[in-house]
Amino acid sequence: MLARRLDPIHTVAAAFRNGARSPVDVTSEVLERIDAVDDRLRAFLSVWHDDALRAARLAEEEIAFGVDRGPLHGIPVALKDLIDVQGRVATYGSHTTPDPRPDRDAAIVAALRHAGAVIVGKTNLLEYAYGIVHPAYGQTNNPWDPLRTAGGSSGGSAAAVAAGMCFAAIGTDTGGSIRIPAAYCGVTGLKPTFGRLSLDGVFPLSWTLDHVGPITWDLDDMATVWAALDPGPPGGASGSGDAASKAPPVPADRRALRVGVLARYLEGSEMESGVSACTHTALSRLADQGVRVEHLDDPLFEDCDRHLIALLLPEASVIHRAMLARSPEGYATGTRQQLEQGFAITATDYLEALAYRDRLRATIDTLLDGCDVLVVPTAPWVAPAEDPAIGSDGGEAEGRRTAPFNLTGHPVVTFHLGLVAGLPVGLQVVGRHGDDGALIALARDLAGHLGVPTGATPESEG
Repeated sequence: MLARRLDPIHTVAAAFRNGARSPVDVTSEVLERIDAVDDRLRAFLSVWHDDALRAARLAEEEIAFGVDRGPLHGIPVALKDLIDVQGRVATYGSHTTPDPRPDRDAAIVAALRHAGAVIVGKTNLLEYAYGIVHPAYGQTNNPWDPLRTAGGSSGGSAAAVAAGMCFAAIGTDTGGSIRIPAAYCGVTGLKPTFGRLSLDGVFPLSWTLDHVGPITWDLDDMATVWAALDPGPPGGASGSGDAASKAPPVPADRRALRVGVLARYLEGSEMESGVSACTHTALSRLADQGVRVEHLDDPLFEDCDRHLIALLLPEASVIHRAMLARSPEGYATGTRQQLEQGFAITATDYLEALAYRDRLRATIDTLLDGCDVLVVPTAPWVAPAEDPAIGSDGGEAEGRRTAPFNLTGHPVVTFHLGLVAGLPVGLQVVGRHGDDGALIALARDLAGHLGVPTGATPESEG
């Protein structure tokens, strides 16, 4: 087992400021960790030793002279290789374009640089985040069991955090691609409210469904990272404080928490018995502590899978049309086949799916009117040997519990719930549109109720 928990970000940040630790030393330790274990995990596609140490030295000098950029100042982070960095090769997990070098940073990279974060490199992903491993790069393996996948498509980012190769990483999520890898790797992933974090400079898969967001070890680190990255709601004042001021307050009496459970997602033929038992035990524990747990459902969820595919496939095909014509041999065979399938979706199916999205969003809003959050298992099973393809029966089953919230754009955070046969299980917590900061606070409160660690803690390393 290669999972390793680094010190909490706020602890390291405090040590930078009192001189107990230095950004250069911490970055050096992270780079040594990458060099030591990544040949077994394949979490990184590129590692920037010199640039990372140069950024760490600058952070160290700034902090010494009283320039404080916030809690990420000097903290090593990583980026999914779907995110542009000026002058750096972007593979997008594909061989369609020879060594593209973007001429500017993505907006999320600019935000990280402004916060003083140290970027150590780019992480592995399914090709163009579309559900297939390109043979040139191979699958990212899971730090808890390298014979299993870290998940897709942001598996490299999740594995990098879980293995102690960075303190946080950025991924993208179109149908669960942050949350599923985070669950498989025993870490925490946030799909923010749709549009909350800019996608400028992130290669698109579906303009209707794409989100960009962070992966951290636990909910405490997630709160720290979100406070540094959150630009505030569109059209409002910047900063996470604005969102928090508009969100409903966390109940002072924990027993007043109201949790809605989407009951249909607790069951299903795809649900592994261990995952089901772990989830039911957690819900029972919440109820035993006085949390109001109410089982909810709506028949509208029944059609979610087919409508998501009706949006995802044609939008991806439109995005890739020119490259597919120019360089079909650059794609993995499975990716190329998926892109070709998208041209067969009819305009009426696409428009029907857009209308369904609006109805589903309104339905979830109504469910949230009666509770503080919704909870849903993140995945129906622990990490498998390899990732099922999008559009396959396995792919639909894997993403069935995450995809509805890509359609509706609600913020969702997944956190570590427990272990089944030594492998992590995740639980999703769904909040109201724009209440991302309050969602993280409520998820931390639920984790406290459950008595689980804020992140999975491996007992040993093999």
